Amino acid sequence: MQFNFNLYSTPLLFGFMQGWIYAGMFWLRAWRRGRWSDGLFGVLIAAFTFEIWEYMLGFAGIEILWTTLEFFPRNFNLLIPALAWFYLKSQFNTHWQLRWQDWWHAAPFTLYLAYHLLVFSLGPDFVEWWKTEVHFPWGIQYMEAILSFALTALYFYWAYQLYRQYRSWSPTQFSNPELLSFDWFRNFLLAYFLSSIIGWSMTLIDLWLNLDFWHDWWDELFNVGLIYYLSIAGYTQTQPRQLVFEPSTQNAPNPEMAKTDKLSEAELQHWQEQLTRLMEAEKMYLEPELALADLARRLGTNASLLSATINRVFEKNFNDYVNTYRVDAVIKLMADPAAAHLSLLGIGLESGFNSKATFNRAFKKATGMTPREYALANQ
Repeated sequence: MQFNFNLYSTPLLFGFMQGWIYAGMFWLRAWRRGRWSDGLFGVLIAAFTFEIWEYMLGFAGIEILWTTLEFFPRNFNLLIPALAWFYLKSQFNTHWQLRWQDWWHAAPFTLYLAYHLLVFSLGPDFVEWWKTEVHFPWGIQYMEAILSFALTALYFYWAYQLYRQYRSWSPTQFSNPELLSFDWFRNFLLAYFLSSIIGWSMTLIDLWLNLDFWHDWWDELFNVGLIYYLSIAGYTQTQPRQLVFEPSTQNAPNPEMAKTDKLSEAELQHWQEQLTRLMEAEKMYLEPELALADLARRLGTNASLLSATINRVFEKNFNDYVNTYRVDAVIKLMADPAAAHLSLLGIGLESGFNSKATFNRAFKKATGMTPREYALANQ
């Protein structure tokens, strides 16, 4: 059994190896840091490599899947959507743990696995009979494909809804929410859903035009690109520190918020003074990763109480409140001759912003001008 390296098999082999190398790296990091999310992500990437291995072996001239291993389970299509969903939940909440109630999400894949293993275990002669008399005549392969696409669409919807809820919540908790925006994973969800649509389109075209095996290569090459994007972007992203986002509690009555609604004007003024003193005296806004929980801890209160106080007194969310101080610091540095050697971006970074995009967006929101426009207008 010799692997035939050619224009079709080699790119798929690189994608397959990329996936397994990074899966191992994620599992190692999960073991070292005790992170559920890294372990899940390693499983997700490993599962994704089985999206391309059939064609990788086929284009390389290795036919073991169609001879010795005919009807053996070949992919994780019915499990990948749930894995992506659970990974997102584990990233949004570092305290998240897999519960026994969650195992029902693996039911479709378990049925697929049991069905194929049972038929395969009865021997090659039975496999051939089953394929010609039951599996293909009854259209079971199409049922599996339809179920796979339906699960992809369902979990894509759930994951995207969770992502949108998180994006609405994060500015109330972080001074630089872009650090933990998870935009890369949103892009993956969109690309994976697009990959499913492309796969279905290729299947329909195959049925219509009776295309040969080689025309499916482009679909598999798209999956190789997804593996590279998923592994590299996932490994290099900023890892949340004690992030706790639970969407099930976002609309529930919050006892701490109820207490805040009953605060007197004197109490609100007290928290306003405490917060202002902390921000101005210790310049907490200069910390790029400043979170609401950090300020609450310093003031000896809780995040819900502090968030509601900021909303009521300053009529801003936490992100806008902190950026007000940062923009003021930028304006002061622009007028300071001692900072003349700094670029506009350098001034922004010195003032607590973590990126050019965040700096420009926050500055324009506060002043109505970009940093460059403001600098030119105040020369």
